[in-house]
Amino acid sequence: MSKETGDRSELEEALIGFEEITAELNYRQAQNSLRSLISNIDLTAEEQEGLESEIDRLAQMLDKLEQSVVQIAAFGMVGRGKSSLLNALVGQDIFPTGALHGVTRTIDQANWKLTPEQIADTSENLQRLTITGQGGEIQLLDTPGIDEVNGEAREALACDLAHRVDLILFIVSGDITQVEHRALSKLREAGKPMLLVFNKIDQYPEADRLAIYQKIKEERVRELISPDEIIMVAASPVEVRGVKDKTGKLKVERVRGASQVETLKLKILELLDREGKSLVALNSMLFADEVNEQLLQRKLAIRDRAANALINQGMMLKAMTVALNPVTAIDLFSGAVIDVGIILSLSRLYGINMTQAGAVQLLKNIALSMGGISASELLATLGLSSVKGLLGLTVPATGGLSLAPYLSVAIAQGGVAGVSAYVIGQVTKTYLANGASWGEQSPKVVVKKILDSLDEKSILNRLKSELRAKLTN
Repeated sequence: MSKETGDRSELEEALIGFEEITAELNYRQAQNSLRSLISNIDLTAEEQEGLESEIDRLAQMLDKLEQSVVQIAAFGMVGRGKSSLLNALVGQDIFPTGALHGVTRTIDQANWKLTPEQIADTSENLQRLTITGQGGEIQLLDTPGIDEVNGEAREALACDLAHRVDLILFIVSGDITQVEHRALSKLREAGKPMLLVFNKIDQYPEADRLAIYQKIKEERVRELISPDEIIMVAASPVEVRGVKDKTGKLKVERVRGASQVETLKLKILELLDREGKSLVALNSMLFADEVNEQLLQRKLAIRDRAANALINQGMMLKAMTVALNPVTAIDLFSGAVIDVGIILSLSRLYGINMTQAGAVQLLKNIALSMGGISASELLATLGLSSVKGLLGLTVPATGGLSLAPYLSVAIAQGGVAGVSAYVIGQVTKTYLANGASWGEQSPKVVVKKILDSLDEKSILNRLKSELRAKLTN
């Protein structure tokens, strides 16, 4: 062996070793990340409601990683031979099959235990695949036909399963139909490795079989499946034999022949041997990320409702406080105290530690960014408080005649104060929901977006109506 050949061999071995180490590190990182995600789920009973199955599936996914399980699912229309194909791969009739279409009603699974055997034209015996060296297993999953009744439920089932498994087998038994093409496109969205299996090739003359294969490869799935991902098999071929009966007459008998799935076996094993560990790690993390996003959105939605209720309470409290208080200085002070209280309450709701000084500083930043509304509040507070104070002093002297204008001014002032509290609360909620950050935008931009989205007139009218009802009772 030349030095150049030896150096190339050493380089190839080094690269293979590096790939194995990288795959192992990614696998362990996926385990640690998923374990951390499960242990750090911080949801109240209300937040967990309706998400129990997703949380359970996270635990199942971690167990899958711990046990080094690779899952392969077979999809296809009724009568395409999914169950027969899986039985041929297993080497046993585990999955139910029959003459009637739609035998598989639920998802069935079997652990695929491969014994040493010679496959295709290779001289090597391929052992049962173990991902971590010991104890790993491959699971084959059989699914109902995608075109059976209750199509929406079956589509949801297929999509859910496709996001969880590591390898997809899509079974056809001839030229692809529109239903199959649509289902194939949908399953492709899961981003998983996929093999298109052309089954029942024994039922076609060789010329027809090759013509169908070429049409599928070059026209039907060219943008979805690469040519080396299309495999032809005969999972349960039927052989016709001539036999003599007792009278010596020749009869035609149909018998089940030997399955022709060696090419598919080899393709699956090569794929899993090369990428199995990385596939399981990647798929587990993708699925965990989807579930985590659902949990996060649920938590944020519930917290958003709670935050809005808290903001509404603070808004009414500030409106009432300002409306009932005739002293200008106390109006300003009490309004600020309530604003700080709203900020602190929201920070606790979103689980963010914030001191009173921090809340005051945030209030200052928001007030500076509010522009017109804070100026309106200040003018209303300084101007209307003086008028309200004078009217309040004259109520006894006028025999109550000045009470009506006093209430009118108080309601107007309280309404403006309430609107400002509402805006401050909404801005604070946005800031805290973003992890106590303004994100890529400045506070002014965030405040402007919120102000533009609010119907201040509607809020003000609602406040005035509630204030009038409370003050006149």
